[in-house]
Order: sequence, then structure tokens, then C-alpha cells
Amino acid sequence: MRQIIAMGGGGFSMEPENLLLDQYILSQAKKESPKVCFVPTASGDQDNYIERFYKTFNKMECKPSHLSLFEPNFVDLEKYVLEQDIIYVGGGNTRNMLLLWREWGLDKVLRIAYENGIILAGLSAGSICWFEEGLTDPLNGALFKLDCLGFLKGSNCPHYDGENKRRPSYHRLISNGEMREGYAMDDGVALHFIDESLFKAVSSRIKAKGYFVNSKECEVIETDIKTIYLGDL
Repeated sequence: MRQIIAMGGGGFSMEPENLLLDQYILSQAKKESPKVCFVPTASGDQDNYIERFYKTFNKMECKPSHLSLFEPNFVDLEKYVLEQDIIYVGGGNTRNMLLLWREWGLDKVLRIAYENGIILAGLSAGSICWFEEGLTDPLNGALFKLDCLGFLKGSNCPHYDGENKRRPSYHRLISNGEMREGYAMDDGVALHFIDESLFKAVSSRIKAKGYFVNSKECEVIETDIKTIYLGDL
């Protein structure tokens, strides 16, 4: 079974007092203490980000580790990744992250991990990277389409309600045919895909939702995805 859990925003880095999404990710491994590896490439392996990951996940029922490409902490990259149960990718600069992954061959290793049943998860950059295309932004510039890994079909837009440029930019690019149809998520929403099909949408915030966005005759159609609030479970 192949699984990807893509978050529009949320998790330990955005909601340190609300770990519903992180707990959901851990629970999908169906193990008492799954091995979860944080990949903070998109932030430049920022020390503070890594420290916050350990501070959170050391308190949870799991075995946390991280993967650094800036200060490599492994001997055999493929072996290190394939020993994990969950790969959790952090946010930051998606373009830089993908360039580094391709340089190191991590993109190919992640494909092997995915095919072997290791859960792939992440937020923001760690969400859009799994799709064919993602809506990303340079430093304070206009949002644009970025070609990604293509493990999942279509496009992805995180932070749908959290950044005011996101929704109109995504609508514009889909309506004029520059981006493929795809999925958008409010902050606090995770879309759980099993074998490349959407299985479930869950949230850590009561009103947050996921959406499927496409266009017909240049008119955008935004369809709400039934989203389960994890606090009610």
C-alpha cells in the first residue's frame, strides 16, 4: 500500500499546541513506535526547525530522526531512507529543495521508499513536492507553477486560506490552462492518498477544508472535499 499525506499547513511547526495532524500521520504506520524521519531540506536544514521537530516528536510514541543534505548524517542515503516508516518533509523553498534532492538522487530514493510502503508526508513544500505541479512563491514575488515529482497526478496549492494571494493565483493559473487541475488545502488540512487516490481529508481546525479545483470553459470550479475534524474523533 502506497501512502502520501499532504498538508496545506499545520503540524508541529505551525501549531505546536495542536498536534492532531502529526498524531494522525504517526497512526497510519500501524506500529507502536514508528520510525519517523524529518527532511528539512526546504529550510536549508535550519537548526531551529530540526530542534522543534525533536522537541515535539520525542514526546510522542515514535522514534524520530532527521535527514540532512547540508551536513550529511548518513553513510548510505538509500539505506538510511529505507529504514524509516515515515518520511516527513518540512516547509520552505520548494525549488531549492527539489534541485538538491535531484543532485543527491534523493528523488529516486523517495520513489523507491514510496513503492516499498514507506509513508510520505509533509506540509507546504513537503506537500506540493509529491504532485505533478505545485503553486509556489519566490521571495515576495508572484506565485507561479513549479514542476514537481509527480508521484500524484495534478497540482497542489497549500496555505489556501492562510496567504491571501494563494486562492486567486491558483484560480487564475488553472483557468488559463497554465496549471493542471488539482487539490487545495487550508492550513490545518491534510489530504491522505492511498495508491494515488484520495482516501480521506482530515483537519486540525474545525472550519478548515480541502478542495478540488478545476475549470470548464475557462471558468473555475471549486468543489469542497468532505473534511473530517480530528478533534471530534
